[in-house]
Amino acid sequence: MHWLLTGHLRVDKLTVKIANLPASLQGTTLVQLSDFHYDGLRLSEEMLEEAIALSNEAEPDLVLLTGDYVTDDPSPIHKLAHRLKHLESRCGIYAILGNHDIHYSYSKAEVTDAFTSIGVHVLWNEIAYPLGKELPLVGLADYWSPEFKPVPIMNQLDSTIPRIVLSHNPDTAKILQQWRVDLQLSGHTHGGHIVLPGIGPLVFYYKKFLKKLPKKLRRWILLLLGDSFKVVRYWEWAQGFHQVGNNQLYVNRGLGTYRPGRLFCPPEVTVITLVSQ
Repeated sequence: MHWLLTGHLRVDKLTVKIANLPASLQGTTLVQLSDFHYDGLRLSEEMLEEAIALSNEAEPDLVLLTGDYVTDDPSPIHKLAHRLKHLESRCGIYAILGNHDIHYSYSKAEVTDAFTSIGVHVLWNEIAYPLGKELPLVGLADYWSPEFKPVPIMNQLDSTIPRIVLSHNPDTAKILQQWRVDLQLSGHTHGGHIVLPGIGPLVFYYKKFLKKLPKKLRRWILLLLGDSFKVVRYWEWAQGFHQVGNNQLYVNRGLGTYRPGRLFCPPEVTVITLVSQ
């Protein structure tokens, strides 16, 4: 995707407060990367290289990848994995899969195998402990997969113990309210691609005021938005930090770009610092 349609890569930094965070994990640094769509069209080699360099500059304790590494054909995952093996992290790199990573019946295995070959841990309805038993990392199956079944996974955890949950689609935050989620990391939306400054993603407001718009204007906006309506239900969570009930959600804008491009919605590398509440 041409830089004019994508915009410059931005590093977004935030501090997240977590109740009962162990003193040993105070100041833990996470880097989140999401929605690469590495297919030769939607992400340039230059931006990928820059994203890896920026991640390494943050000297993270943990790198977290939140899905959609390819678009439809999973074969580019092998070249992407070759690039991502240069990511550096004190406690490892953990990934979940997005809807595009399971597009074909064989996609899931191919993407998982490619990542496993470079030491990236792919979580699919699993709990891992890269930061120790005091802060579990939960990786869920994609929401659009029939294997999205959080109940048996989430019920394994003691409610007194903080946890981080990786779930590609932010709509799952609604379902996950029944459990403690100190920080959910998601992607999937690309931030809405076209954003009205100070207001939010165009798609959210278009849906809200659809019937009030003239037909000609509706037609032009639909051309811009394409299939955006199908992506998520809760477009108000399209990007950034949100409080969902008692839980905390962060949605990364992703690296890849679909046509017609991004407007006031730059691709993102997220650097998160964990502190005690």
